[in-house]
Amino acid sequence: MSRALLPKHVAAVVKTQKDPLKALEMFNSAKNEDGFKHTVLTYKCMVQKLGLHGKFEEMEKLLSEMRENVNNELLEGAYIEAMKNYGRKGKVQEAVDTFERMDFYNCDPSVHSYNAIMNILVEYGYHNQAHKVYMRMRDKGLESDVYTYTVRIKSFCRTARPYAALRLLRNMPELGCDSNAVAYCTVVAGLYDSGHCDQARVLFDEMLARCFCPDVVTFNKLVHVLCKKGLVSQSEKLLNKVLKRGVCPNLFTFNIFVQGLCREGDFDRAVRLLASVSREGLSLDVVTYNILICGLCRNSRVVEAEEYLRKMVNDGFEPDGFTYNSIIDGYCKKGVVQHANRVLKDAVFKGFKPDEFTFCSLINGFCWDGDPDQAMAVFKDGLGKGLRPSVVVYNTLIKGLSQQGLILPALQLMNEMAENGCQPNIWTYNLVINGLCKMGCLSDANHLVDDAIAKGCLPDIFTYNTLIDGYCKQLKLDNATEIVNRMWSQGMTPDVITYNTLLNGLCKAAKSEEVMEIFKAMEEKGCAPNIITYNIIVESLCKAKKINEAVYLLGEMKSKGLKPDVVSFGTLITGFCKIGDIDGAYQLFRRMEKQYDICHTTATYNIIISAFSEQLNMNMAMKLFSEMKDNGCDPDNYTYRVVIDGFCKMGNVTQGYNFLLENIEKGFIPSLTTFGRVLNCLCVKHKVHEAVGIIHLMLQKGIVPETVNTIFEADKKVVAAPKIVVEDLLKKGHITYHAYELLYDGIRDKKTFKKRLPTVNSLHQGARSSAVD
Repeated sequence: MSRALLPKHVAAVVKTQKDPLKALEMFNSAKNEDGFKHTVLTYKCMVQKLGLHGKFEEMEKLLSEMRENVNNELLEGAYIEAMKNYGRKGKVQEAVDTFERMDFYNCDPSVHSYNAIMNILVEYGYHNQAHKVYMRMRDKGLESDVYTYTVRIKSFCRTARPYAALRLLRNMPELGCDSNAVAYCTVVAGLYDSGHCDQARVLFDEMLARCFCPDVVTFNKLVHVLCKKGLVSQSEKLLNKVLKRGVCPNLFTFNIFVQGLCREGDFDRAVRLLASVSREGLSLDVVTYNILICGLCRNSRVVEAEEYLRKMVNDGFEPDGFTYNSIIDGYCKKGVVQHANRVLKDAVFKGFKPDEFTFCSLINGFCWDGDPDQAMAVFKDGLGKGLRPSVVVYNTLIKGLSQQGLILPALQLMNEMAENGCQPNIWTYNLVINGLCKMGCLSDANHLVDDAIAKGCLPDIFTYNTLIDGYCKQLKLDNATEIVNRMWSQGMTPDVITYNTLLNGLCKAAKSEEVMEIFKAMEEKGCAPNIITYNIIVESLCKAKKINEAVYLLGEMKSKGLKPDVVSFGTLITGFCKIGDIDGAYQLFRRMEKQYDICHTTATYNIIISAFSEQLNMNMAMKLFSEMKDNGCDPDNYTYRVVIDGFCKMGNVTQGYNFLLENIEKGFIPSLTTFGRVLNCLCVKHKVHEAVGIIHLMLQKGIVPETVNTIFEADKKVVAAPKIVVEDLLKKGHITYHAYELLYDGIRDKKTFKKRLPTVNSLHQGARSSAVD
């Protein structure tokens, strides 16, 4: 006598079958068994199986069949499974529809159903809707349980209200629910996420003191939040505390830590952590290797990533698409596309099928490498290999072509999209519009905007900001203003980038009154200015010589929570210098560091040193020059040039000459302009020997036109090279014709020529002796 088929047998078969459609086939075949009838248990298992694998159409048919065959009042468990399945796949509306249908089909939702739908809504950021569901539950007279309050706590934390979450945690006993480790860890995570680390640590210790120890799943969720915030060391401290209470980390715990360390760029610790996994009796998996490989690639350490790929294979793991794509993309971003191609060929040989991400990486790589033809070839190769041309792939290539200035091919490609069943989106249009604006083709860009609208692609804020920037760069400010008005008429609110672009254009055109009008209008319309906005206003006021008004803005920035930066002070100091108020410039220069705690840069030192050099106050200029080096600000070509200019204008050519030689001796290579200044001054003072010495010094340091390097015969080079250098300096306007004549004659002077070629030290000694004479 054969044993009767029971619902628990069918449920077990459904759970163990990996293929959901095969499981459904077995489920349906069970109906043919004599005396067998599906129950809530079998339906619930089948719903879960289909939903987990995304077979929602089959799942809905099964739910309809279930309603016909089983008492609807008993079906809450199946509905909850359906909601959770929709939630896992991000189908929030479908989950809500399932919940709403329960009443209609005479299945009264209990607190468990309300909890399920609230959790889905909170997970996807629908916090107001989750609150409405909670209020509806209360109106129905259903009592909340610990899970309800934990979902509420999570909602408070996700909306940056950790203290509201903490209050609810404290009130839970009064509301008839004991708190648990999940609720505590949710609040702890919320506090860490909002930056309240001290309070989070105290609460975590309180949880452990109350003997609420999280299980490994709950703890992993907490650690995940901390590591995403870059608080890996804090996570380690928490781990040590729970280890003492018997919590055993699993591989997922280690993967979270490895990912956190990779985000921080601490790969040595990440590798050491991997080594400790085996000591814990755990085995690495593909995910662990992928996390490390991806982290290395994002930090441009692709060669090391490829070494771990080999180690991964040697350890018996099969790399997946994510592994190969990470390394291919890493090499492409480093600009070594040939290595990416090598990895791809090897991967294809091992069975990897390149996908959309692979082709986008290669297209980007070739475009960044300045080879759009090869990028186009990759695109066509992808199409030939069955790549479905998506808008992402098209946009990647169109972006690359536009950035290379190849607008016509980009437009042709955009027109081909529709033929291949792929409609351009507004980002496609924006890429080409941006390229046209950069080329100055604003009329064509406007026509393309009209074409986008005609085809149902409404311009966004980026579209209009691109057009405004294009018009402002051409100083067509009326057109730019017209675009802003057009935005308002179309119901689009200009953002701070819109206003900053327009203000910058007006500032460059020296229209200070219009700048202030737009600035006031911006604030009136509720757009908060940022530091860039204020820097533009400061520049505009300084150009209009309204320095006091510009200085007043420093206080206004502070009152609005904005901190003036180096640009703000650099602009103001320049403004003081231009009106001849060097004392005011110097006082502000000192206030910048003492009052506003902003470190000086080479640029700010250059402004003030240049001002004192212009005033021929070389003592002050040299004092600041020494100070900037002591403060770690390296002088640049401009610094040396303005100091040498100052000495030369004072008529103190010897000191300027010495200054140049001293700094060349320390490894500084001056610009041709700086060399020219000194050469001109030496020639005016008839110090031709020293000037010719500088020409030979330039030859020694390799500061020569490319023509010199084409002379291979040593004898010819010795004779011709100095003449070529002098001619090049004259051609580029660095020396006067008078200096050119003296230098040319000095180079040809056989007495000078027969002397040993000078070095920096010999020139320096000669300069000192001439100064003594």
